[in-house]
Amino acid sequence: VQLQASGGGLVQAGGSLSLSCAASANIYGFDRCGWYRQAPGNDRELVASLSRSTTTFYATSVKGRFTISRDNAKSMMYLQMNSLNPGDTATYFCFYEGVRTSSAITSKTPWGPGTLVTVSS
Repeated sequence: VQLQASGGGLVQAGGSLSLSCAASANIYGFDRCGWYRQAPGNDRELVASLSRSTTTFYATSVKGRFTISRDNAKSMMYLQMNSLNPGDTATYFCFYEGVRTSSAITSKTPWGPGTLVTVSS
């Protein structure tokens, strides 16, 4: 299954953005899904994740500002980002682990191009 992240853009500090992640196939189950981000010169960082049991994880830097969610019927995943600051500037990537479609089980989805978020001060 291929993933396409969208919704990035340029926003002023204090603003909000909502990222979306669309899958190329209907997702019938997964072990974990979420969002990573990577700023230039930095390693990829796990920002938020959602487990099959609906347990959520948020990086300390985004806790209380970001919210991860899914629409099971549409096989869509979202990341609502509020109170953005320049430190949130990065390319954001979505992922699934242990994802099940009608034709395959994928241990981890390949990285797509991501969506760029730029927060100006």
